[in-house]
Amino acid sequence: MRLCLIIDDSRIIRKVARRIVEGLGYDVEEAGDGAEALSFCAATMPDVILVDWNMPVMDGMTFLQRLRASEGGDQPKVLFCTIENEPSRIAEALDAGADEYVMKPFDGDILGSKFADVGLA
Repeated sequence: MRLCLIIDDSRIIRKVARRIVEGLGYDVEEAGDGAEALSFCAATMPDVILVDWNMPVMDGMTFLQRLRASEGGDQPKVLFCTIENEPSRIAEALDAGADEYVMKPFDGDILGSKFADVGLA
């Protein structure tokens, strides 16, 4: 089965996203920050990653840059899921290697369409 890693410091957001992503047919793992997520990816590279921008310890942008520079880190599809809505921030994330950008709050239809946009659904 395909694996999705959800990275967000909010347990509630992780729970909501988990329910949606499992409904799309994925196994789900969770991380509370980018450092925890990088450790997970070093052991098991997921197929897709949903990552928040603003988190303690290591933010989503730093995580993305380090992921993409790591061995195999070019493989997972990465979707930023964040409240950051400035066009410059969206462009920054996409330029750094994100495959898609999802605005919070999101629902199953939005997340499902974003997965389809990057060839995952």
